[in-house]
Amino acid sequence: MLFSTLSLTIEKHFCNDVLIDIAVFSDSENCGSDVYKQNKATKTDCCKDEIDIIEGLSEITINPNDDLDFVQQQVLIAYIYSYIHLFEDFQDELIPHQYYSPPILIEDIHVLNETYLI
Repeated sequence: MLFSTLSLTIEKHFCNDVLIDIAVFSDSENCGSDVYKQNKATKTDCCKDEIDIIEGLSEITINPNDDLDFVQQQVLIAYIYSYIHLFEDFQDELIPHQYYSPPILIEDIHVLNETYLI
């Protein structure tokens, strides 16, 4: 939106077909030398300025649903709905064995039977 409404003025300063300065938001600087200002043979001014104007939009019209048919609108709505619900937060972490207390260990059965996992 910002760049579509932005207008620019680009100023270029040439001396003897040589680009001397380009300015976008300010005035371009002159040659500063009298040698470039007058052509010795014809005694005419050889410097020239070119101004390029890039105009932005003055009015913006937004019609998001006019260019999509009914099927495309339905697919777009379904995609947005599924994408929004893809990243839901977990409110509470479910711990199924939170209140379970393990049995009291009287003897270590693996050591008693001498059964070891290797």
